[in-house]
Amino acid sequence: MHINGAQILVKALEDQGVEIIFGYPGGAVLEIFDALRESSICQILVRHEQGGAHAASGYARALGKTGVCVATSGPGATNLVTGIATAYMDSVPLVVITGQVPKAMVGTDAFQEVDITGIASPITKYSYLVQDVKDLSRIVAEAFYIAESGRPGPVLIDIPRDVSLAMEYYKPCEKVDIRSYKPNLKGHPTMIKNAIRLLSEADSPVICTGGGVINAGASLEVKKLVEITGAKVVSTLMGLGSFPGNDPAFLGMLGTYGNHAANMAVQNCDYFLALGMRFDDRVVGNPEKFAPKAKIIHIDIDPAEICKNVSVDVPIVGDLKNILKEMIQHLSEGTSKPRSINYPHHNVKIEEGLNVPWVLRSLKRLAPQDLIITTDVGQHQMWTVQHYPFNRPRTLISSGGLGTMGYGIPAALGAQLAQPDKTVVVITGDGSFQMGMPELGTIAELDLPIKIIIFNNQVLGMVRQLQHHYCGKRYAGVNFKKTLDFMYLAKAYGAEGFRIENAQEVPEVLKEALGNNKFTIIECPINPEDLVSPIVLAGDGLEKMFIFPG
Repeated sequence: MHINGAQILVKALEDQGVEIIFGYPGGAVLEIFDALRESSICQILVRHEQGGAHAASGYARALGKTGVCVATSGPGATNLVTGIATAYMDSVPLVVITGQVPKAMVGTDAFQEVDITGIASPITKYSYLVQDVKDLSRIVAEAFYIAESGRPGPVLIDIPRDVSLAMEYYKPCEKVDIRSYKPNLKGHPTMIKNAIRLLSEADSPVICTGGGVINAGASLEVKKLVEITGAKVVSTLMGLGSFPGNDPAFLGMLGTYGNHAANMAVQNCDYFLALGMRFDDRVVGNPEKFAPKAKIIHIDIDPAEICKNVSVDVPIVGDLKNILKEMIQHLSEGTSKPRSINYPHHNVKIEEGLNVPWVLRSLKRLAPQDLIITTDVGQHQMWTVQHYPFNRPRTLISSGGLGTMGYGIPAALGAQLAQPDKTVVVITGDGSFQMGMPELGTIAELDLPIKIIIFNNQVLGMVRQLQHHYCGKRYAGVNFKKTLDFMYLAKAYGAEGFRIENAQEVPEVLKEALGNNKFTIIECPINPEDLVSPIVLAGDGLEKMFIFPG
């Protein structure tokens, strides 16, 4: 039976196991939404296309499955760009579908026409402009394969409206074979042997877990490797949760806002095993002074990341889980030996009161073990990763590489739909909240029991903090002069609303919110003078490694 291109698209998505699509309709995708109406796929109507991309990202990260979003041509497509870039930087698998003007009108500056494949080219693994309806099912299969395999990331499919209207028989794509795209899954045997030899000889080894550990599903292998070798573990922001935060071997997040013990261990170790990390500037600081005493071994699925920012002694390209399994097979239980250096945790005193660290510690005491936290970007994000220990993979969903404000609320929407039986909490600030708040309408419509904690200091806190340190306390463009009533806003969206007035109310409010199974907004006022600081000790030499505020 002949069906149109939009119906072929939907059937191809169903063949890929797609259950949820986040989207916003428009003229160039009329047929796609019409086809979705008859599909088993649940279509979530978001309130802004950017929210749709972020929601698909949150869904993908919470479930470990490719997220899908759709938008119309022109402004619909360009509104997706920040969400695509966010996913690209953090290696999140997305298939992004956009409508396009008919093929004959491409390049004529037609109404709502934009070259979205050209715009998105630097921030996608691949972009398709579909020219023939006969290619559509193959392109969809390829898009999912590319998004999920190797280093995950977003793939764009731009579909002209005449392709959506064209009639054709549906022929499912049985097998994907892209000659120019063959991710390497097995590490080089000699390089693996070299890594094992150096690890066996190490006195103070450190293992760093990046987001690649979570993407590869390699947390158990990392745990086993630590048990065999006695190595200490540090993590990047994206890797938090890949190794239990409450394990004695875990020293915390490293980098500019990292834990003192983690940074000191890296600077004094003789073996640094980097697992699925990018060596980005917030982690490395000055590349020439990073881990100066160590032999550096880097395992990553993406060959482009090897020696990009930091020179390494042993590069291994391949699937992290496969390589770690091979290393474990060749390491004996006797590999572990007394380590010459110990790095105790530097515990920062947290004063009781309406400050973010104390509220986060209260949340940890009351929250279920599998609580999922999404964050926006700013001071609250850094406080969260410093003071809330993540013990399981996929329990922290935050924008790392791009640092996208407005990410937390739509990401929570996607995470809650991916994991309906888990509690999802958004940690945000009053600035980021206002960027992500369009999706409050989606959350309310779907009656999702998401909890949003707003730390309200009436300023753009992290920008103000940077101005505090680097602009001589000259504050410009960071103060919100009009006080908003977030409780009326909660009422408008049918959410439960709590405004914490004093420290004594914190446990009571959190306990009620976590147990009410309702969409809940909690406002917690904090002092705009509060600053988030790196957890370091004066005179330990780390100031030569990082440029610390103040």
